[in-house]
Amino acid sequence: MKKTFRIKKNDEFQSVFNRGKSFANRQFVIYMYKNENEVPFRIGLSVSKKIGNAVMRNRIKRYIRQSFAELKEQIKPGYDFVIIARKPATDLSCKEVKSSLAHILKRAKVISLQKKSKEAGRNQ
Repeated sequence: MKKTFRIKKNDEFQSVFNRGKSFANRQFVIYMYKNENEVPFRIGLSVSKKIGNAVMRNRIKRYIRQSFAELKEQIKPGYDFVIIARKPATDLSCKEVKSSLAHILKRAKVISLQKKSKEAGRNQ
């Protein structure tokens, strides 16, 4: 995932927190805000020191970025996401992280159904 699609500045994080909606499960909390820009989407990551050491935190962030890269075709464009990892996320594999994030995004109704993307691929 390109660095241009990441949220880095504190002001951007705060606008998503203050104006956005949140959805959660046991492993993650996702704040989302409809952005006026027409970029596909942007993500910001927050993994607390309570989660573990630097190696563990970086692994979780890597898994989240990889999951969003794999799901990017299905995610509706124009949203800013801030993902906060919770303690149970440390026990997940990359595949489980993707599944957990996909579950939250479906509940938030920002992910298109997989049938549509498969049918679109067949028609081309």
